[in-house]
Amino acid sequence: MKTIAMGLGLALTAALILPALPAAAAPAWGACPAGPTPLDPRQQCATVQVPLDYANADGATISLTISRIQTALPGKRRGDLLLIPGGPGNSGLANPSVDAARLPQAVLDEYDLIGFDPRGVGASSPVSCDLPPAEQDVIQWPAPDGDISGNVSADQVIARDCARNGGPVLRTISTRTEADDLDRIRAALGENTISYWATSYGTYVGAVYATLFPQRTDRVLLDSSDDPNPALVARGWLANWGPSAAIRFPDFANWAAQPGNPDRVADTPADVRADFLALATKLDHDPIPWPGANPPELTGNALREFMFHALYSNASFPLLAKLMLAAQNGGQLPVPPSPPQPVLQNTDAVSVATICDDVRFPSSIPEYARNVAINRVEYPLTNGMPADITACSFWPFPPSRQPVTITGNGPSNVLMVQNLRDPATPYFGARNMLADFGGRAAMITVNSGGHDAYLANGNACGDNLATNFLVTGQRPAGGAYCP
Repeated sequence: MKTIAMGLGLALTAALILPALPAAAAPAWGACPAGPTPLDPRQQCATVQVPLDYANADGATISLTISRIQTALPGKRRGDLLLIPGGPGNSGLANPSVDAARLPQAVLDEYDLIGFDPRGVGASSPVSCDLPPAEQDVIQWPAPDGDISGNVSADQVIARDCARNGGPVLRTISTRTEADDLDRIRAALGENTISYWATSYGTYVGAVYATLFPQRTDRVLLDSSDDPNPALVARGWLANWGPSAAIRFPDFANWAAQPGNPDRVADTPADVRADFLALATKLDHDPIPWPGANPPELTGNALREFMFHALYSNASFPLLAKLMLAAQNGGQLPVPPSPPQPVLQNTDAVSVATICDDVRFPSSIPEYARNVAINRVEYPLTNGMPADITACSFWPFPPSRQPVTITGNGPSNVLMVQNLRDPATPYFGARNMLADFGGRAAMITVNSGGHDAYLANGNACGDNLATNFLVTGQRPAGGAYCP
C-alpha cells in the first residue's frame, strides 16, 4: 500500500497556516509545481484552503494543492472525476497526467480529471518527522530470531520524533479528515456531487466519504479495497499481509519455475518457495553487500521486503528472480529504485500519522512478541512482520475522531473492482467492504494477482465493466466474475 510520494519541499512553515476564509473560493488555475513525474502539458494546478482543524472550522486554514486536466469535449462533460491516491502518504498531484494516458477516451470525454496531494503530502502543507535514517521505515521486521526489542526502541523514537517535529498539521492527519478535505475540494470545484476513482488505501477514504456525504457522491469506483473494520482499521490491514502474501506468492513461484524462462529460479514451484525461504534464512545470518541500495546490505528481511513489494505486479517478477539468483550465485545484485530522502521522510510521516490517528493500537509488548512468534510459524514468507509492533503503540496523541462505520445508507452508486490474489488489499478484506455497503455496492471480481485492478492487468472483462460504469453509471447486476 505504501509507494512513492511526490516531494515538493517538506519543511512546514508558518506561512502554510493562514487565517480562516469566510467561504470556499473558486480555484485559480495555473502552472503546477515541479515534481519527479513528467506532466501532461494540459495539466493545471491550484490551491484550496481548508480548516486546519475541523473541530474549529472557523479557525486557521491550510493549503491543499489540486490539479486537473479538462475534458476535450466540454459539451459532453458530466462532471469531475476525483482520483484518490493510495498510501497513506502517496502523492496524487500527477494523477491526471498519469491517468489521462491510460483511461479510455469515453471516460476522458465525460470528465475533468482532478488530482490532489492529501494534507501533509508533497505540495499540500507537507510534514516531516525528521527521523534518523535507521528508524525511517515505519513498517519494520522482527529480528532473525523473532525478537522485537529493536523494533520497540525504533518505534519509540518514531513516535517521539513525530510528536516533536511534525507540527500542527501532522496532528490533524487522518482518514476522516481527508474525507472532510475532499468535500471542501468538491465545493471549491463548484460541484454538487462528485465522482471518484479511488485505489488501495484511497478506497477506504472513498468509502468513508461515501458514508459521511452519501448524497454528494455521483459514481464511486473503488479499486483494490481495504477491509474497513472500524475496530481495527490499519491494524487489520497489516495483519492481512501474512495470508495475502501466502495467497499471491504461488503466482511468482509458478512463473519462476517455467521452462524457457531466462530468469528461472528452480524446476518446480515448490522448489522456488523452498529456495526463497532458504535464501532468506541464510541472509539472516550472513548478509551480503548491496552497493547502491538502501539498506546497503541484503539481509533476510531486506529480501523478504523486496519480495513483498514485487508481488504487487507481475512486471516485478523478473527483478525478484534476478535478485535471488544473484544472491545465490555471487552475481551483481540488481538495485531497486529509491526515492529521495525528503520524499521518504514525508511519506513516512503522513503514513504513520494516518495509521495512528485512525484507531488506537494495543500497547502490550509481550502480546506483540507472542503474536509475532505465532505469525512467523503460520506465514513464514513474511516472518512475523504483519504482527509486529508499530509506532502507534507509543503514539502520544489519542485518535482525534472515532473511526467511521461504513454503511449502505445512500444511493446504489458504488462499484468495487478487486483482484482475487492481491498481496496488499486482499480479496477477503474487500468482501467485508462489500458486505458493509450492502445493496449500495456491487463488485467485479478479477481472477488475477497483484495490486490494483482497473487498467492494471490487461483484463478486458474487468476493465470494460468498470469503464462502462464510469461512462453510463450501469453496474453488473449482482456483481461479475472476470476470468
